[in-house]
Amino acid sequence: MQREDAIQKMNNYGEKGWPFFFLIDFLQKQPEVILLKDINTNNIQFRLPNYWIEKPSKTATNSVFLQHKGYSQQAYCQQIEKVIRHIKRGDSFLVNLTCETKITLNISLPELYKLAKAKYKLLYNNQFVVFSPETFVTINKGEIATYPMKGTIDATIPNAATILLQSPKEKAEHYTIVDLLRNDLSLVADNVRVTKFRYIEQIETDSGPLLQVSSEIKGDLPTDYTKKLGSIIFALLPAGSISGAPKDKTVAIIQEAETYQREYYTGIFGVFDGQRLDSAVMIRFIQKTADGFVYKSGGGITAFSKIDEEYQEMLKKIYVPIN
Repeated sequence: MQREDAIQKMNNYGEKGWPFFFLIDFLQKQPEVILLKDINTNNIQFRLPNYWIEKPSKTATNSVFLQHKGYSQQAYCQQIEKVIRHIKRGDSFLVNLTCETKITLNISLPELYKLAKAKYKLLYNNQFVVFSPETFVTINKGEIATYPMKGTIDATIPNAATILLQSPKEKAEHYTIVDLLRNDLSLVADNVRVTKFRYIEQIETDSGPLLQVSSEIKGDLPTDYTKKLGSIIFALLPAGSISGAPKDKTVAIIQEAETYQREYYTGIFGVFDGQRLDSAVMIRFIQKTADGFVYKSGGGITAFSKIDEEYQEMLKKIYVPIN
């Protein structure tokens, strides 16, 4: 499906109040829009906080063993150095740099989907599984909200929350993304305001808990917003938290620096149930390839970034949310 076709379908279904599922890749080249009544659970299963469609099956009982095969630190250094050169030149303030790391996994993607505990989950065509903690946008009764997530630390580190909130690098990254998403919402909404700023959430993983920092930004949509759902969602893409600022130039930097194709990773998926819309940023992502499984992960790079710390953060995000 082409981008314009997806926008038109979402606008049409929204105006009629028909519930639908949508899936949009990072570059918006392969979007899908499917009426919920037409979802085939052999191909798509998903779970959001207030809506899910899943195939009945027994609960997986195997323990998960995930091991990454390492990502070349030399290769990562070459990539991040390109990004930092652009930042020092003033081309960008924040770049979300990601990598594709080979992993071994002892269970199938459907089994992993069953076992994973996350705010948002998606299993697509047995090709990839997403277990994302990050909301993209919600829309309810004319109010749109977004929840940028920027800043991660190992929760077991002494005084982890204080370290995370006081870090100059993490502050710069979070301030930048909040400003970007506030501007993004202003493209489609009025009365845009930051209603919560830099609050901490804990995420449980197979290798221990992580702390992550989020904010909440809200705006008011026009009264006829349901017939513009596709136009609204696509106007906000790609998600600011997984691209950077300024967005267009930063996406070009990402394509120059990264050595693989993101495809659906860092895109979005979501549901309009006829009244409310909820959606997720597709992070925490495992994909099946011809050469085995890969895990796609990354982090935000700013002028304050230290290469070793960013490399370790990228590896730290290779996890399965199972406790």
